[in-house]
Amino acid sequence: MRILAAMSGGVDSAVAAARAVEAGHDVTGVHLALSRAGGTLRTGSRGCCTIEDAMDARRAADMLGIPFYVWDFSERFRDDVIDDFISEYQAGRTPNPCMRCNEKIKFAALLERALELGFDAVCTGHYATLVSTSDGLELHRASDNAKDQSYVLGVLTAEQLAHTYFPLGETPSKALVRAEAAERGLSVAQKPDSHDICFIPDGDTRGWLAEKVGAEQGEILDRNGDVVGSHDGAHAFTVGQRRGLRLGVPAPDGKPRFVLEVRPVTNTVVVGPKEALAIGEISGARHSWAGAAPVSPEFDCDVQIRAHSEPVPARATVAEDGVTVVPGVPLDGVAPGQTAVLYVGTRVLGQFTIDRTVSAVPVDA
Repeated sequence: MRILAAMSGGVDSAVAAARAVEAGHDVTGVHLALSRAGGTLRTGSRGCCTIEDAMDARRAADMLGIPFYVWDFSERFRDDVIDDFISEYQAGRTPNPCMRCNEKIKFAALLERALELGFDAVCTGHYATLVSTSDGLELHRASDNAKDQSYVLGVLTAEQLAHTYFPLGETPSKALVRAEAAERGLSVAQKPDSHDICFIPDGDTRGWLAEKVGAEQGEILDRNGDVVGSHDGAHAFTVGQRRGLRLGVPAPDGKPRFVLEVRPVTNTVVVGPKEALAIGEISGARHSWAGAAPVSPEFDCDVQIRAHSEPVPARATVAEDGVTVVPGVPLDGVAPGQTAVLYVGTRVLGQFTIDRTVSAVPVDA
């Protein structure tokens, strides 16, 4: 196949490209420039898409003897990922920018251009596997559960899966990938992984958002609507947050309180006991299927609400207005804007963006 290898400058994408070459494919490397003013250097695991990353990707491509290009996707990244991130916080939701990047950039904008240029598939260093069945391709978890990235790939559609290539999915561990990189003479063999949001490399999400959307003082309420404190901007709070609340009125039982809800329209934040974070039902309208859609409108599955959280057995119902999931045990600290990915065993069925949550604990409990 003609393969376009997305090379971030990290060890995973470099080894993925190397394996594609070794498998006999016609491989071309590409690095995506996602910032108009990218930094020149990384700081440990902070940041990505820097000039240093582009240089690392180029060196890896040179070692592999493949053509290499840098494509400017900064405008699309700003519109589809950064602006979406800001607007979601302004609406009181908790977005997942990595999910949006996979959906809008790596497997939409990049794949579209790749197909236009005659490539058969896009290769990435994601840890996930594809399984061919009589119903088409299925997306499954990686062999290394600790590195599994199928959650952030849950947004992929059947058409996109038909043009993707994940060479690392069957690798038992990340240590073996680093060892292979060293054996191949790739300079990124011991390069740290990126962990933080790439466009907020210093990790100060609250400060970054304050600069973008401004800060306006508001009230912090308990579940009964009583004022228990104040804040400098509702956007700075996320569901499940405990620290930095600056509450002036202690809880009657003396226990810590957590953020239960963010209300951007009234610029208020609702807090309550940890037990009230338990969610008994979630639903969302924006959904997609990673391969063949479920044949029944109701089915048993597992639901996962964070990239590295444990899946929870659940019952899902699909209707014209979206998907509703009732977990077998309450979910903890779920916020609108998060992505719920549905699994059956190791297979990814699909995903939806959570619009509504129902607490498992009544207000007067």
